[in-house]
Amino acid sequence: MFTRSIRHMALGAVLACSTALGASAQSLTDALVDAYKNSELIEQSRALLRSADEDVAIATARLRPILDYTASYAYTDSLTSEGDSAAIGVTASLLLYDFGRSRLRIEANKELVLATREALRDTEQDVLLNGVSAFLNVRLADDNVELRRNNVRVITEQLRAAQDRFEVGEVTRTDVAQAEARLAEANANLTSALGQQASAREVYRAVVGSFPNALSPPPPSPTIPGSVEEAVSIAERTHPSILQARHNVRASEIAAEVAERAILPSANAQASVTRNIRDRLDDTNDSSIGLSITGPIYQGGGLSAAYRQALASVDNARAGLNQSVLIIRQSVGIAWADILVTRATIDATRRQVEAAEVAFEGVTEEARLGARTTLDVLDAEQDVLDARTSLLSAEISAVQAVYDLLQSMGLMTVEYLGLPVPTYDPEVYYNAVSNAPATSTRGAALDRVLQSIVRD
Repeated sequence: MFTRSIRHMALGAVLACSTALGASAQSLTDALVDAYKNSELIEQSRALLRSADEDVAIATARLRPILDYTASYAYTDSLTSEGDSAAIGVTASLLLYDFGRSRLRIEANKELVLATREALRDTEQDVLLNGVSAFLNVRLADDNVELRRNNVRVITEQLRAAQDRFEVGEVTRTDVAQAEARLAEANANLTSALGQQASAREVYRAVVGSFPNALSPPPPSPTIPGSVEEAVSIAERTHPSILQARHNVRASEIAAEVAERAILPSANAQASVTRNIRDRLDDTNDSSIGLSITGPIYQGGGLSAAYRQALASVDNARAGLNQSVLIIRQSVGIAWADILVTRATIDATRRQVEAAEVAFEGVTEEARLGARTTLDVLDAEQDVLDARTSLLSAEISAVQAVYDLLQSMGLMTVEYLGLPVPTYDPEVYYNAVSNAPATSTRGAALDRVLQSIVRD
């Protein structure tokens, strides 16, 4: 059939073009690697994690001796004396005992570090999922443009055929006008598809870091669990939002314990050495050493209020954990349902495409025999286009649903996807700073760690 041959030629040209570009086509893996490397959100989350690591170092440093120096100079001119004086001294202090409050603060900050690591992992998941969506949206937009272009070519041939038949008196001017109107509509739809393609490319550049070239078809979807119950169970064990909430609960519980012990005293040791330099007088050295025990007697109810506030924070963190579990369960259920729906939709739309193509060929033949009008042929062609568009959308949605499920399970990670990209090891920086290094060899080691945390 003439019209069928036109369609096959157009689709063949598209396939040939795709084959020619296959060697330089960008894969989904390429897109995800670039999205991971170029993400400013991931860089921001890594910086926040390093800041949280330093909180552990700051809390650790409070258990160590504190050294301060003082220096002063004064000039005196009065009726009884005139001269200048100066003093320089060093003071040392050390926390001896505070009923474990400082140790608990270190443990609370460690829990916050673990929570921030999970927040980083959650950000990485979002970045990778956005990369998948950007890739699939460009693929869908490109395929939709090709469908619309093919539709314009087919309707153009139908318009020529209608004009030829009008010239020999087989159809009326109305048939030609209907074909012209449908061609104008097809061109408008092509323009709209090109606009959607341009928008998808801009989103791709924002997410991945560069405009897409020819994109290869998505690879086979990653393995997913066999049931929604299994998926929920995995999500509850591995999703970073849930793990982050658990660490936040533990940190708030420790903070409440610190607030409860705030009424207890603390013991400190102090030592100081001062050299006084006076004009026309002998220099003197003053030194002292002592032990002090301090504790609150009455602070207007502030300590009790702080403890109650800490208990409220614990309740808030626990409620946040429960809410995170509910949201993740819901996300898993929705993603699972989307997978089932899109798979069923693909099967149905494939049958719809086959039936629409058969109907189109039949209507075309009947029109040549005078049993159908040009409008019938145009309507049949539109049915084919709509069915193919629906199939493209369903196929893309099916792939997207799988990755949505992985994200809701906490498995949208570099490791699970097997992406060839160097991963960020949070232990390296934490181990370098957690003991609060100052200078010397530990400081040099920290400098090397900092230099290694540089984007390629």
